[in-house]
Amino acid sequence: MMMLADAVEDKRSKMTVSIVTIGDEILIGQITDTNAVWIAKKMTLLGMHVQEMVSISDTPEHITDTLDRLLGRTDLVLMTGGLGPTKDDLTKQTLNDYFGGKLVVDEEVLATITEFFNKRGRSMIDSNRRQAEVPDVCRALPNDHGTAPGMWFERDRTIVVSMPGVPYEMKPMVTDQVIPALKSRLEIPTLVHRTIMTYAVPESYLAEMISEWENKLPACMKLAYLPRPGIVRLRLTVRGECAEKANEHLDRQTALLKEKIGDHIFGYDDQPIEQVIGDVLREKGLTVSTAESCTGGNIARLLTSVPGSSAYFKGTLVAYSNEVKTAPLGVDADLIEQYGAVSREVVEAMAKGAMQLLGSDASMATSGIAGPDGGTEEKPVGLVWIAVASGNRVHSREFRFGGHRELVIEQSSIMAIGLLYKLLHNKLEG
Repeated sequence: MMMLADAVEDKRSKMTVSIVTIGDEILIGQITDTNAVWIAKKMTLLGMHVQEMVSISDTPEHITDTLDRLLGRTDLVLMTGGLGPTKDDLTKQTLNDYFGGKLVVDEEVLATITEFFNKRGRSMIDSNRRQAEVPDVCRALPNDHGTAPGMWFERDRTIVVSMPGVPYEMKPMVTDQVIPALKSRLEIPTLVHRTIMTYAVPESYLAEMISEWENKLPACMKLAYLPRPGIVRLRLTVRGECAEKANEHLDRQTALLKEKIGDHIFGYDDQPIEQVIGDVLREKGLTVSTAESCTGGNIARLLTSVPGSSAYFKGTLVAYSNEVKTAPLGVDADLIEQYGAVSREVVEAMAKGAMQLLGSDASMATSGIAGPDGGTEEKPVGLVWIAVASGNRVHSREFRFGGHRELVIEQSSIMAIGLLYKLLHNKLEG
């Protein structure tokens, strides 16, 4: 059944990729397109150049117009979506017509679908069986996590791969089938990445701090700044003549960078800060709790997003009102009366109270004005006090964040985790 053109058999030194996501639910804002971002990251790590990401509707006209524009102009088109068993999913039939094929049953795909239903104790209906029909001009990619197979076409020196839009079906198909096939067919230039995770310094200030180091980077090494609230990722990419000894070059440059900004580095290779602090707590045999006012439980959400966090996370108390700060958290009402809820004195008492109430070895506490209302000239919107504690040590710091409410909450949460990281590494006084 597989008809593969010889147009892509030659080895290429550079490969361009276009990513196409299909579905009206994306275009009307009903869901967020996370597939394209995930695929782009995987392709970039392979050394491919992602030149375009586009979302289109599941209509034959739009699909064919997009293919007309891309075929012959890009080496690889990765498509997701529109492969379901219902009448509104038109991608398979459209691709069959476009590439001049005939829908036939692929026995391997049918066996995979049959096993899928047998494992779940469900019987197949006709629409499920029709999922095993694929164009006879493509290579079918069995789907071990669903019923819609992927399809691999080739024309005009372009590979077109159509995959399901459901992320947990698409991702294994990319990693287990598409990427190995690409590696076997194409000579992809070697690219090696290392990401240095930095905390508590804005992108512009960070660039100034490391400008001398950056200016001395080898010509075959590229630096990219990837900021998010409270964090800047520094991605080093090695290519070309340096690739053969990439790790040696990266180790050398990372060591030089640590000499300049070591206090701001908390991890590597896109490790989220909540995972890093979890590793530290587990390594030290410590537990942690949170007392959150302005962050409303967001720090606890981040901590518990890490698998295995039950080993070190005790719990949280969202002390949004002053009544909850005083009882059950145990903050002295006189402190609130004298200094206000958003103050060093109160947030430190919250951190101590969380450790006592929840029986943890360490804690984080926040109190601030996330906005958009509630600010004063003395205590404006964006003012946040954060305290971290471990044993008898307590450290607090005032921050003045900009941006909207969600941004203040996100920045506060990241800063709190980062402060605890520093406290546990004895990089803070107190």
